[in-house]
Amino acid sequence: MSIHTKINLQSRHALITGGAGHIGKKCAETLAELGATLTLLDLPGDPLQQTAQDLKATPLPCDLSNLDEVKTAAKTLQNVEIFIHTASLVGTTLIPGWAEEIENQSTEIWQKALNVGVASAFEIAQILRPQLAANNRGTIILFSSIYGQVGPDFRLYEGTGMGNPVGYGVTKGGLIQLCKYLTTTYTPQIRTNIISPGGVSRGQNPDFTKRYIEKTPMQRMATEDDLAGAVAFFASDLSLYTSGQDLAIDGGFTAW
Repeated sequence: MSIHTKINLQSRHALITGGAGHIGKKCAETLAELGATLTLLDLPGDPLQQTAQDLKATPLPCDLSNLDEVKTAAKTLQNVEIFIHTASLVGTTLIPGWAEEIENQSTEIWQKALNVGVASAFEIAQILRPQLAANNRGTIILFSSIYGQVGPDFRLYEGTGMGNPVGYGVTKGGLIQLCKYLTTTYTPQIRTNIISPGGVSRGQNPDFTKRYIEKTPMQRMATEDDLAGAVAFFASDLSLYTSGQDLAIDGGFTAW
């Protein structure tokens, strides 16, 4: 089979959670370019509707922190062969007790973070399992982070007002374990892999950006475009013998 044939996603249906977000939208653009039919799941509102309209995708409004709502939404789906989970609470999420000094962080926020970032992924995977397994080539792609692999270096954040919540790392680390668990239970019909991006450039504090770049062998932060190749690989038949892998796309940040 040719590489062109393996990467072609014509007639494949993909669900992307967080589909209106930065990374979710890039995943959707990538799969649309390869011919996939898309359903984008995200919070109800204009960003979801506009993104779905732009990409000729089906919008699926859902609050992933509400697992009953997640189950209801997932049960409306049919013929899904590609499931990509990008949704999570992040360092810029404005919730009291989240992205603050560690002594002010609260585990009360963790349930919401774990529902959005991990539990919803598992609930959807469970419900979609028969669909994903139908053709023995279903694929699940979870988005973790380098902070699911390593602890944060808080010297990067000094004087910037930026935060890196402990609950974020806990959530992303949990996704890595979920990937391994699904690999040992869903494979060979369904393969599951993780993409762990490094810091993505989005106009962060200049001091933080400078320090981050100095610590990165590639001497720059990531962009969403840097993730597209890995998404295409894991979503397509190029990765038919790949499961349980955690791919850091971090410019070498975690190589030190």
